[in-house]
Amino acid sequence: MSAKFPFAKISVYTVGIMTFGYFLMKATVPTPEQTYEALAPDLKRQVDANRAARLARENMTNQQLQAQLNDPDAQKPVWSNSPPK
Repeated sequence: MSAKFPFAKISVYTVGIMTFGYFLMKATVPTPEQTYEALAPDLKRQVDANRAARLARENMTNQQLQAQLNDPDAQKPVWSNSPPK
């Protein structure tokens, strides 16, 4: 005769361990704001410069996207043009 596998007991233990781990993580890991505040001033300047560069890239990408969407030539495929003579 085989013994029954304790699925319920193992499931409860698994959920308990995962819950404990989640709350341990929430209690010990700092938020991004806390991490930023703990940085040295020179590192804060680097982070701010990187953020500004990323925002500038995103703005340029959005401007290019809007320009492409507003371009009437971009609405049709390239091969629809007649060949040059």
